[in-house]
Amino acid sequence: MSDQAETMRPTRTPAFEARLKKRYASERRFKVLGLGAILFSVAVLVFLLINMTVSGLGGFQRTELAVPVDFTQAGLTVPANPVDEREVVQALQRQGLPEVISFSAEQALGEEGAAHVNNEAWRLVGQQIATDPSMLSQRVELWLPTSENLASAYAGDGNAELQPLAQQLADQGLLEDRFDFGFLQRADATDPQLVGIWGALKGSILTMIVTLALAFPIGVLAALYLEEYAPKNRWTDLIEVSINNLAAVPSIIFGLLGLAVFLAIFPGYRSAPLIGGMTLALMTMPVIVIAGRNAIKAVPPSIRDGALAIGASPIQVVFHHVLPLALPGILTGTIIGMARALGETAPLLLIGMRAFVATPPEDFTSNATVLPMQIFLWSDEIDRGFVERTSAAIIVLLVFLLLMNGLAIYLRNRFEKRW
Repeated sequence: MSDQAETMRPTRTPAFEARLKKRYASERRFKVLGLGAILFSVAVLVFLLINMTVSGLGGFQRTELAVPVDFTQAGLTVPANPVDEREVVQALQRQGLPEVISFSAEQALGEEGAAHVNNEAWRLVGQQIATDPSMLSQRVELWLPTSENLASAYAGDGNAELQPLAQQLADQGLLEDRFDFGFLQRADATDPQLVGIWGALKGSILTMIVTLALAFPIGVLAALYLEEYAPKNRWTDLIEVSINNLAAVPSIIFGLLGLAVFLAIFPGYRSAPLIGGMTLALMTMPVIVIAGRNAIKAVPPSIRDGALAIGASPIQVVFHHVLPLALPGILTGTIIGMARALGETAPLLLIGMRAFVATPPEDFTSNATVLPMQIFLWSDEIDRGFVERTSAAIIVLLVFLLLMNGLAIYLRNRFEKRW
């Protein structure tokens, strides 16, 4: 008996030991490669974020001049019961606000320095007065934007003839780079000292609202029908293949579709968030349908059988049991689709959202642009100021994307159920 057991015992031959050692070495190499891939990805991400942050911090600043203004001697008044801020600014212009600002700048900075106060500085002062009319009874120190030439000279890469003047004003404490709160409140402009990101950001928000409102319900309902109700035949197979192909179609094709269909139906809404959202919804819908179908398939059949066993109707099974359990997976697909839509420019180029929009859109049918398109337009400018503003806009886009994804992840975790 002992001889038979000894015969059946596996023998660790040299060849077996070599193969075992080779398998262990292969496993160690796989772990090292996997760890290296993760570290490389993290390093690239950190480099990108640091590079964008360093390059973009200057974009949130603006070169400004200190100008004391004594409004008590100016004799300016604010209209009673103005309709809006524009009416106040126009009234102050008629009363001589630009001349008051020009005279005060010349007194504080000299004739040469006053010549480099931005031409639109008085308008910004008028907007401040519209917000706080008590300024007209005070002597205040205003920080006004400079011309682009003086800003470049102060940065050291502009007109060399203006650099001594910039240095002199800086030494006197009259010229410095200050955080530009208005960058997050203004729209596009031709002067990098006056541009803002709010117009494009609002356009992106309105466009994403239209995209989500159309793509999410239609995509989820399509996934439910295909998975729970549609008969399995050649027509549904054709639909499934078409949806899978649409998810891989280049985005510019959807732009062509939006140009040919939506703008033909609504020709007066060119470059409006409504048309942009409808176009991006076409691009996002296949991703949501595919993710929705996979999430619905992942729900165990026992959930359906149990619901039917206690008397639930088929539609109650779908909407009371299957859909809530599949919702986290559906939201994951929605996050991916919306993130892709947020960064798209090609489809929006074709429907006219490449427009120069100097005022934020008021509603879904107003002329608008979006953040990626604004970044594209600014990156095409040669002024140094626009280069910094482009990096700052990229940071705003990344923050917007992180906030949108964070909200979606929170909702996914909020509705997640375990069985």
